Amino acid sequence: MKTLVVGSGFVGRALARHLTGSGGRAVLGSRTPPLSHDSADDGTAADWIPLDITEDGAFADALEGTGADSVVLVHGPSDATWCEEHPDAALHGHSEAARQVARSAGERRVVFISTDNVFDGTAVTPPDESAPTGPANAYGRAKLAAERILADLPAITLLRVSLVYGWEPADSPKWLNFFSSCAHRLLVGEQVRVPVDQWTTPVLLDDVVDVTAALINATPTPPPLLHLGGPDRISRADWAAVIAEGLGAPPHLVVGEPRALGRYAGRPASTCLSSGLLAAQPATAGLAPRPVREGSRLLIDRHIRGTTPTSGGRQNSTATADSRGARNSTVALENSDPHLSAAPRTSSDRHSPTATLASGDPHPPPPPSRALHTPATPRSSV
Repeated sequence: MKTLVVGSGFVGRALARHLTGSGGRAVLGSRTPPLSHDSADDGTAADWIPLDITEDGAFADALEGTGADSVVLVHGPSDATWCEEHPDAALHGHSEAARQVARSAGERRVVFISTDNVFDGTAVTPPDESAPTGPANAYGRAKLAAERILADLPAITLLRVSLVYGWEPADSPKWLNFFSSCAHRLLVGEQVRVPVDQWTTPVLLDDVVDVTAALINATPTPPPLLHLGGPDRISRADWAAVIAEGLGAPPHLVVGEPRALGRYAGRPASTCLSSGLLAAQPATAGLAPRPVREGSRLLIDRHIRGTTPTSGGRQNSTATADSRGARNSTVALENSDPHLSAAPRTSSDRHSPTATLASGDPHPPPPPSRALHTPATPRSSV
C-alpha cells in the first residue's frame, strides 16, 4: 500500500519514516520539505512532493502523481495559540484541506488526525467517542469543522489524538513538543514554569505512529471515529516533574503555576481523551498507549543514555538518526514549546509539584543521584 501523508511536521515525518522503514511506501506532501536528517533506521527516507493542500486541485494532482491508495491528513496549523490569534486563517486552512480531500479521495482509506480540543475541557472524566463536542478555542473549532466535512467519506477514520510527545533535537527549526522542550531546558539547568491546572492524557509518538499505521492497513475499515489518549490524566507540572526525575535534574527546576499566568490561559483546563472502541478493534487491540513514566524513561534511555529499550517487546517506531548529537547539542530556547515558560533560577523560588500518577508505575525506580551528563551552555537568540 502506498500512503500519501499530508503534512511534514512531527507526526507526519515519523509516520512516513515508519511506513518506509517497515516495508511500505510513503510520500510526504507539504509546503516545505521535511528535515534533511529525517530517515528510517536503515537510512532510507520517504519521498517528498511540494503540496499546498488548500490550493484547488493540488491534492487531486498529488493523488494521481503518486498513485497513493491511502491518505493520512496530519497538516497544520496546530499551534493552538497561533490559531487563537488567527482564527479565520486556522478555519480556512483546515476546512479547505478537508474539502479538497472530500472531493478527490473516493474509496481510498483516509485517516484524519484530529484533536482533544474539539471538547470544552470541563469534564473531569476524559471524554470517549460518544461524548458531545463543544470546542472552546479556535484550533478545536477548525479541527471539528474539518471532521464534519470528511465524515461522509466511505473509508474515513477520524482519529482524535491527545497531546503527542517524543524526542526532537534541540536545534529543530520549529518549536519543540512538551517533553523535548522540558528535557532540553532541564539538562542545562534551566528552570521551567508549567501549569498545575492544565491536564492532558499524553501519547507517545511511537504509539501514535503504530496506531495510525494499523488503521491504514486494517481490514475491515475501522469505525469512522476513534480516540487515542494515554492512560494517565496528568497535569503539565506533574508531567514535567516526571521528566526531571528521569533525567536526575533538581526537582526545584520545575515550578508549578496557574495556567492563567502564562500562554496556557487560552487552553481548556482538561485536554484529555479516553476510548471505548480502540482496544476492541482487531488492528489496534494490542497497541495500548504507554504511561508517561514509561514513555519518558524510554525516550531518556534511547536518546540521552544511548540505549534502545524495546519496552515489553514492542518495536520502537521512531528511534532514528534525529537523536544524534543529543549529548552535546546546544539548546535553541527560542524553538521550544511556545507554551512553556523559562525563568531565571532564584534561591527563593523552591515550589515544585510532586509527580504522583494514579495509574502510573507503582514502583518507580529511584531518581539518579545526579544529572545524566553536563551538556553545552544554551544558545541565545541574536
